[in-house]
Amino acid sequence: MISQLFQTIDLGIKSLLVQKLRAGLAALGIFIGTSTVIWLVAMGEGVSYRAQQQILELGARNVIVRTKQPNGESEDEANSRVKIYGLLRSDYRRIVENIPNISRAIPMRELRFELRREDKTADARLVGCSEDYLQLNRLQIARGRWLAERDHGEKVIVLASDTADRLFPFENPIGQTIWVGSEFYTVIGETQTRMASAAIGGSLDSRDYNLDAYIPLQTMRQRVGDLVMKRVGGGQGWNFVGEDVELSQITVEVKDIADVDETAQIIETLLKKYHDQEDYAVVVPRELLRQAERTRTMFNVLLVVIAGISLLVGGIGIMNIMLATVTERTREIGVRRALGATRSDIIVQFLVETVVLTATGGLCGVMFGVAVGPVFRFLKQTITTLSPGSLPPIVQSLEPRIAMWSVILSLVISLGVGVLFGVYPARKAAFLDPIEALRHE
Repeated sequence: MISQLFQTIDLGIKSLLVQKLRAGLAALGIFIGTSTVIWLVAMGEGVSYRAQQQILELGARNVIVRTKQPNGESEDEANSRVKIYGLLRSDYRRIVENIPNISRAIPMRELRFELRREDKTADARLVGCSEDYLQLNRLQIARGRWLAERDHGEKVIVLASDTADRLFPFENPIGQTIWVGSEFYTVIGETQTRMASAAIGGSLDSRDYNLDAYIPLQTMRQRVGDLVMKRVGGGQGWNFVGEDVELSQITVEVKDIADVDETAQIIETLLKKYHDQEDYAVVVPRELLRQAERTRTMFNVLLVVIAGISLLVGGIGIMNIMLATVTERTREIGVRRALGATRSDIIVQFLVETVVLTATGGLCGVMFGVAVGPVFRFLKQTITTLSPGSLPPIVQSLEPRIAMWSVILSLVISLGVGVLFGVYPARKAAFLDPIEALRHE
């Protein structure tokens, strides 16, 4: 029985070798489909990995606690011209003292302020912060220096790139003085241009870092204060309303990303104990990682479907060729049946031919597919050499990452296509009438 099977396989392979070009073209469709699956998934994995790394850099280990205006107002607050709400400095101390698995906590306070120098003005976001704020937000110093511990309480300021350009369009701002409200501040540094962060879901707000100005948090407390009054009104007179807020945000960096959700729950419980109203929000940017993973899954499904269509087209091509082969070899089939070959022998012979075609195309496609990394790097290097700067930065930083499941899946699908699209031609050949087959010219 086993020897008969090997004879049938040997006969099927020899039949394919008679028409090498046709067999090669049939296998080419499977080759393209298989390699396409691996290449597309590798590219998708590379893009996804790069996106997740960027999200990690943005702070996937961070828990962001923000001040927000409470939804409802009490009767006293409604009658008062000053609203008192938000995070407190005591909240910051409690978080630092009571949560052991955090590496650091960074408080900040921000306000809209008009900065002036001679006849030039800039409507900037004045940020009171500490030394760690630079690293937390991946800011780079263009000239001068960043805030240091010795600057606490001092009237020094670091300008963002656009803010500096508006106040000092043709001069070096370092060492110059500007008006912040009613006081002079000395410019000690300028940050480089930084791409604005986009608002993603409900996790992160959009923010333009290029229109900021940074002063020490202690200086903001001493010189500006927690209470900020604003003039509102119109035709029937002006009124003053105020907001008393100690901190705008506390960014808590957790030591282990696995503890982010638990830490966020502890912070929320801690704040709820000391706040009578919901004047804070706890945001976990790790949601972005989950979103990126879901996007990667959907992207991979889409790519596999596209590549699966390529394999389907290749399978249809193989079926077409095998049907033509059945017609050409009708007399041969009649002779084999007359000499004692059963229908199952004929089915096995034709299935062997289709499986050999698809397996050959699939294996060659896998070998070409796993070479995606070197081939992609070679293409990038060649294009960069011939046309420097023509590749977008995202393409230059992209590195394909082969997913083993895509290799296995593409190979299994290619073999499945061979069996699926070989059954009908094989059955058609097996159920030919032997007498009519022998009469076929």
